[in-house]
Amino acid sequence: MKRLEFTVGIFMLIGLACLGYLTVKLGKLEVFSSDGYTVQAKFTSISGLKTGASVEISGVPIGKVTGITLNNNFLAVVDLLINNDIVLTDDSIASIKTSGLIGDKYVSVSVGGSETLLTEGGEISDTQSSLDIESLISKYLFGDVK
Repeated sequence: MKRLEFTVGIFMLIGLACLGYLTVKLGKLEVFSSDGYTVQAKFTSISGLKTGASVEISGVPIGKVTGITLNNNFLAVVDLLINNDIVLTDDSIASIKTSGLIGDKYVSVSVGGSETLLTEGGEISDTQSSLDIESLISKYLFGDVK
């Protein structure tokens, strides 16, 4: 009887460990801090962008969005965690893009040609906000397109 209880206990522990692992992996949570450096970008509109969204260069993921706040000038300040092996310059351009027609939003970075590198706490000053498809459709439907 004790052997049966011990075996059931072991299986329960293995099950809980698997459940915890899947929760972290599927929830895209970071248990340990990942290697990278944080830079900021300020946008006039980031409609649809969420924390955890991908940051890409030429379609290749290089980081993720770790925070979104609003500053005193009512600009959206987006914190980007960039992998350590990626080097960005101070004239890089950050744009909000959509994957597919109605897909998730992500940040696309175009690297510039400057020799000055961005470091921890740096800022991407050139940004392009997301295209608001709803307002474009509204303008078209109600004849406000010029």
